Amino acid sequence: MLEIRRREFITFFGGAAAWPLAARAQQQNSPVIGYLRWDRPEPNINGTLVKAFRAGLADGGFIEGRNLSIEYRWANGNFGLLPSLAADLVRRQVAVIVAFNSRGSPLAAKRATSTIPIVFAYGGDPVMDGLVASLSRPGSNVTGMTFFTRELFGKRLDLLLTLVPQARKVGFLSGPSYEGSSLGATNAMLAAGRALGVEIMIVECRDDRDFEAAVAKMVEGGAGAMYLGGFPFLNLDKVVSLAALHKLPAIYPYRSLTDAGGLMSYGVDGVGMSRRIGSYYVARILKGAKPADLPVEQPTKFELRINLKTAKTLGLTVPPTLFALATEVIE
Repeated sequence: MLEIRRREFITFFGGAAAWPLAARAQQQNSPVIGYLRWDRPEPNINGTLVKAFRAGLADGGFIEGRNLSIEYRWANGNFGLLPSLAADLVRRQVAVIVAFNSRGSPLAAKRATSTIPIVFAYGGDPVMDGLVASLSRPGSNVTGMTFFTRELFGKRLDLLLTLVPQARKVGFLSGPSYEGSSLGATNAMLAAGRALGVEIMIVECRDDRDFEAAVAKMVEGGAGAMYLGGFPFLNLDKVVSLAALHKLPAIYPYRSLTDAGGLMSYGVDGVGMSRRIGSYYVARILKGAKPADLPVEQPTKFELRINLKTAKTLGLTVPPTLFALATEVIE
């Protein structure tokens, strides 16, 4: 009896010891994907988006740490680092490169490889930026989602004017004109202004050090409201504090800026978009789909958030039509 129990113990111990080895072997044979971003891993913003991306991968059957590994690369706002970060992911022979939140990330990835699949999610025009041949037929190793739509500029401006109908001039805070996506956004904004009968005052910024002078220039130029473009700069919350300082009603493209005290935001459902990237694009590519066969999508769900406290501070009354449209009202 003692010998039988001894054998059982040895068998159990041997099996238990084998489990970690099997798990490690499985993880070593699992696909590795690269996650490339121009900004930094802020827990309150990007942490939520990373979790949504992982959830999308899980929807497609891939769980990080179990049958998938992710190599994260953050440029911390230094666009000059993107080429080397992308090249490092290529050297590591990742199965897919996911490039988020600026055209710099997918462009760096595309220049680094013509064979590894690249999935982007950003606010530029991927056809004009040279990433894909067309939205319906990407035509290469690159595909993804874009939240650049010309209609979005008109919608956002219309929402701002609904809350601030007395504004006859609106300041548009944009990135530098030599940057392709900023140029497209400026043209779309001017067209929206003409359609709605308001003057658009374009003020460019090269980095976040220009914010203070830019907002002051708008106020001095007679702007009655401000529209923040979706350019990829760090420290965008500085604009919120400057708008409050100058008592300038503003609309923002990112929901996080209403949490920071911004008046209102209208933009894509970033959480849903991140999840879609994981489940529809990356998971399918890992299962054998080709990027060229996956059309570029544009989001269909948008969020309107209104900061009621900020509206009251600015002496604005939110009309019932905006309350009815709002996804969320911050008291």
